[in-house]
Amino acid sequence: MLKVAIIGASGYTGLELMRLSLQHPQVTLVTVTSEKFAGMQVSEVFPALTGKAALVFCSLAGGKDINQADFVFSALPHGESMDVVPQLLQQGKKVVDLSADFRLRDPDLYETWYQKHTAPELLSKAVYGLSELNRDRIKKAQLVANPGCYPTAVILSLAPAIKNGLIEVNSIIADVKSGVSGAGRSVLLSSLYAEINEGVKPYKVAQHQHIPEIEQELSTIAQKDVTISFTPHLIPMSRGILATLYATLAVKISEKEVIHLYREFYKKDIFITVCPAGTFPSTNQVKGSNYCCISIVIDSRTNRLIVLSAIDNLLKGGSGQAVQNMNIMSSLKEDTGIDQIPLFP
Repeated sequence: MLKVAIIGASGYTGLELMRLSLQHPQVTLVTVTSEKFAGMQVSEVFPALTGKAALVFCSLAGGKDINQADFVFSALPHGESMDVVPQLLQQGKKVVDLSADFRLRDPDLYETWYQKHTAPELLSKAVYGLSELNRDRIKKAQLVANPGCYPTAVILSLAPAIKNGLIEVNSIIADVKSGVSGAGRSVLLSSLYAEINEGVKPYKVAQHQHIPEIEQELSTIAQKDVTISFTPHLIPMSRGILATLYATLAVKISEKEVIHLYREFYKKDIFITVCPAGTFPSTNQVKGSNYCCISIVIDSRTNRLIVLSAIDNLLKGGSGQAVQNMNIMSSLKEDTGIDQIPLFP
C-alpha cells in the first residue's frame, strides 16, 4: 500500500484528491494539511466524507505524519509549492505538484508570468505530467508537475495534429470555457453567484498565465516555436471545460482520415475518447470522470481543422490526472482508483 499525504487539502483539488485517495485500493491516506482548518475533522469541513475519512487537518508545520508518507500530492497555491517541494524531494518522497511552480522549464519565463522562483534548479528535473504524452518519463520521475486544466484540454486536442504536421502551428486559436471551480475555493468577487449566474464572460484575454505552459508543450511536440491566441471564459456551472481549437490545415486531408489518425494516436490511452463524425463533446458527458472526449471537424470553406474537447477540470484537468500520474510513477495499473464512469445527467 502507498502511504499518501496531501498538502493543501481543503481546496477543490485537495478535496478531489482526498475522495480519490480514499477509494483507491492501493492507497492509505496518512495526513492532510490545511492552514485554515488545522485542528478540525475532515468531515466537519467536508460532510460528504463523513464516515470515510477519520482524519484531522493539520498545519504544514505540524504535519509529522508527512514523514510516514511515501508519496505526496502538493495542492498549494502557485508560489507556495516551490518552498515546500525541495524538502520533500530531499526526504526521498515522490511528489506530484498541482501548482504551476514546476511546469515551466525556463525560470525567466516563470518570473514573467508568475513571480521569482526560489527553486529554479528543480525546473529541469520536473517532468510535465500530461500522462498520455509523457508516460515513459513520468515512470522514472521523482517530481511531476501536474498540468493546468486549460493546457490539458488544449494540448490533448492538438497533439496528434501537430505531431503529424496537419496544421500551421502559428495559426492556432483556442476558445475555452470553464466552470467556476477552476478559479479555486477562495472568496473572489469575480466568482460570486450574482457575478457568474446567467452570464458568460471572457477574462485575462491574451494574457492568461496558462499561455506559456501551452506554448511550451506544443513547441516541444512541433520541435519549433508555437504561438497561440488563447481566450478563456467563465460559464455558470461548477465544473467542466469545453475547448474549441481552430487551426489552418497544412495538408489536404479528409475528416475521416483525421479521425482515424487521432484514434491511432490515442489507441493505448484508456481515458481519451475520439467521437464519431458528427458527434460533439459535452461537459455533461465527462463530469465526475477522468476522461477527455475529443471531436474533429474540417471546415472545407475556410481550410481549417476544428477540434473540440471536453474534460472535468477538477479531474482530468487536475486531481484525476494527478492520481493517474501517481499510478504511473508507482507502477500501478494506470486507471486504478480513477476508472469511474461519468455522471450523467
